[in-house]
Amino acid sequence: MIMDKIALLLVIIGAVNWGLVGIFSFDLVAAVFGGQTAMLSRIIYTLVGAAGLWCISLLFREREMARE
Repeated sequence: MIMDKIALLLVIIGAVNWGLVGIFSFDLVAAVFGGQTAMLSRIIYTLVGAAGLWCISLLFREREMARE
């Protein structure tokens, strides 16, 4: 469950970044971490991509019943 939350957080970061790119042509990850080709930026992009793949599994999981 903690992995789901981390993945969701990374996907949200990626979505916000893509929104900024689309609306303002501003890549926040690149601006903060030293450009698109900087190693740290590439690591962030890779983690966001992996989180997106992880979140695909959320679509196919059975919903757990809430425990009372």
